[in-house]
Amino acid sequence: MSEPASRDGYPHFLVIPTRWMDNDIYGHVNNVVYYSYFDTVINRWLIGEGGLDIERGDVIGVAAESHCRYLRGVSFPTDIDAGLRVGKLGRSSVRYEIGLFPRGEARVAAEGYFVHVFVDRANRKPTPIPDRIRAALERLVVPPSAVG
Repeated sequence: MSEPASRDGYPHFLVIPTRWMDNDIYGHVNNVVYYSYFDTVINRWLIGEGGLDIERGDVIGVAAESHCRYLRGVSFPTDIDAGLRVGKLGRSSVRYEIGLFPRGEARVAAEGYFVHVFVDRANRKPTPIPDRIRAALERLVVPPSAVG
């Protein structure tokens, strides 16, 4: 198993507050909520930096694959520093890599990846990543030697 991610391996962070409803009966954030955090940091970047028009754009990103490795629990009311980088940028797909760190802490609580395939909204066929989105994603690409 690979070493857990470190903060300096991520070029972008978004603070995500946990919510009371995120905790499960065991007193920690439920596993499915981590995927919501992944989705949040990714889509905030795509909309804010890449200009993705989620309501009317001709191109949309659809989830093709996801994975999460849980390393330690987090509970409400902890804020999360969600780190984001791009591990692979293809013609019509991208693999985002995410590290979830309790606010200000060096040790990652969970890490994972999420693959989007960009498709034409009307026919759902893969299409090249639009230039503005590609430019925003290129800013997040981290060389393999910087990961870990």
